[in-house]
Amino acid sequence: MKKEKRQRLPSEKEMIQALELRHTKEAQEKIQKARVAICGLGGLGSHIAFALARCGIGGLHLIDFDCVDLTNLNRQQYGVAQIGRPKPEALKEELMEVNPYLKIRTDRARMTEKNIPGLLKEELYICEAFDTPEAKAMLTNCVLSQFPEKYLVGASGMAGFGDSNSIRTRQILPHYYLCGDEVSDIETCGGLMAPRVMLCAAHQANKILEIIMKGE
Repeated sequence: MKKEKRQRLPSEKEMIQALELRHTKEAQEKIQKARVAICGLGGLGSHIAFALARCGIGGLHLIDFDCVDLTNLNRQQYGVAQIGRPKPEALKEELMEVNPYLKIRTDRARMTEKNIPGLLKEELYICEAFDTPEAKAMLTNCVLSQFPEKYLVGASGMAGFGDSNSIRTRQILPHYYLCGDEVSDIETCGGLMAPRVMLCAAHQANKILEIIMKGE
């Protein structure tokens, strides 16, 4: 039986050059310098992470306390083989297949008012990607009050299978942006489905890149 030839791993320089061809050298240098914290690694967070990793972001800080569950697979970036594994560990493994030189920090932790200052002290850009309104409000209030200089991109309303164009990005405060339709929820809109969750995650990742590119 003929052995399959193993693909040579591209060097870091080769990968950067490939990204520069698509993004320009100037843009890629800005993206590579940026570090982003993603709080919650479910439907939103896992897709945000993939989008930023594919763009050649300099570093990601992946934070979640949960493990991959069968019910996650309808909308999250995990596979059957990863069921039962901690999400930060499983997502890091997937991301390294896309960008083996990406600097990834992981924390398996439930975020609280007490540990947020320590967890988020290093990253300038923060994505709120939680499932529940209570967790979203807690993180948002903590970041806005304790880290006014940081940029926070959150999400509200991406449930069901409604109009794609109702998902939008709105600036709430100078350093705070909110993505989604701000209306739909799981109870009234038939749960969470991959297309609209991915649309909202794309808005979040795109806003982070926009802020980085503007050099704010």
